[in-house]
Amino acid sequence: MNTLRIKPIERAAASGLQRTLGRWDLVFLGIGAIIGAGVFVLTGVAAATQAGPALVLSFVVAGFACACSAFAYAELAAAVGGSGSAYGYAYATLGEVFAWVIGWALILEYGMAMSAVAVGWSGYFQNALSAAGIALPESLLKTPFEGGLLNLPAASIIVVLGFLLASGARASSNVNGAIVLIKLVAIGVFIAVGWGDVDPANWHPFLPFGWSGVMHGAALIFFAYIGFDAVSTAADEARDPDRDLPFGILGSLTLCTLIYIIVAAILTGIAPYATLNVPSPVASALLAHGHRIAAGLVAAGAIAGLTSVMLVMYFGQTRILFAMSRDRLLPAALSNIHARTGVPVFATVLVGVVTALVAGFVPIREIAELVNIGTLSAFAVVCVGVVALRRLRPDLERPFRTPYSPLIPILGFLSCVYLMLNLPLATWQRFIIWMVIGLNIYAAYGYRRSALAQN
Repeated sequence: MNTLRIKPIERAAASGLQRTLGRWDLVFLGIGAIIGAGVFVLTGVAAATQAGPALVLSFVVAGFACACSAFAYAELAAAVGGSGSAYGYAYATLGEVFAWVIGWALILEYGMAMSAVAVGWSGYFQNALSAAGIALPESLLKTPFEGGLLNLPAASIIVVLGFLLASGARASSNVNGAIVLIKLVAIGVFIAVGWGDVDPANWHPFLPFGWSGVMHGAALIFFAYIGFDAVSTAADEARDPDRDLPFGILGSLTLCTLIYIIVAAILTGIAPYATLNVPSPVASALLAHGHRIAAGLVAAGAIAGLTSVMLVMYFGQTRILFAMSRDRLLPAALSNIHARTGVPVFATVLVGVVTALVAGFVPIREIAELVNIGTLSAFAVVCVGVVALRRLRPDLERPFRTPYSPLIPILGFLSCVYLMLNLPLATWQRFIIWMVIGLNIYAAYGYRRSALAQN
């Protein structure tokens, strides 16, 4: 079937982007995307409503699912390459229609994640302005659905990041590295200060919601792990992708998982889990113990953390569009590269305009879980792709190999599917609607205009 045509891997490796990123740039790219709303916001929500002190186990479960997928990502990133991440891997292993479905899911993941985080960033920014005695009109802080005109801070930060990304991958990587250091310092302050206030009594009962609560908590805080896959979208801009991409993917995921487990343990140890369902649980827990300066530093780290998440999600979104456009499944203009900066400028502008409008005018709390289901579906396909490529191309050079294959990829696939089944029915309904729209676009445009269809 023509919809199952597979893109040659040699073609997948071709690109006109500039190779300026080293292995630690990629690690910081991953940390920049991973550590944000998950650790600064969702830890409290998940502990209070889903898992209690057993949130540490939720992070272990979600981390395990991600680790299996991360090994699969690392193998395909080194062997297949390309800026399309899971989209490109599906194209080289499972066929064009599967690639389109995953690319469409990734567009949903990155776009909605960036808009959702922008709204969260706006809340922290408003708090910072209030502390400085500056007040914006309410009409500029709320969407029309909430009685205002637009969420101006949320839309504005996306526009600012768009200008930064348009200046080139090297410049945006440097800024991301500085921001990551700020939020790591903030987390370090929380760990150092909070450790002395841990009361083991707060860890009892450890499983107030039972094992099902742990699994529901894992499905919820999976949002905290979204981002390591964004490292693979930088494949065409890595200096030595064969070595650096696996290092960046696995290194950032390992560091962030350890940080999440430590923060979850301390957070539920210094405050009763039922009190943590607040917008800023980490800072609030410190304030409850009188650590005002530390709480202020953590709040600053939260703003920095959310900024870096948006930056990396923005970066990943443009590279997905670039890859799909280069394959002619989307209009060719999206893969046009600026001669001086080496950036897909039209894709950068388009993503900025659309996500700024969503963040400024649409309340998106109800569709935040769409980010999770889009990510989990991509992870599941990557796990299948590793097994498929081992059979289709056993001769292919693999600078990095997933250990214990096919066991690890199969476990990754099953873990992702299980977490998807723990998401609400409404999330599945919206996801199916999104996919139906995407398949109609593919049938009307991409199927006939595809670069493979022209050969």
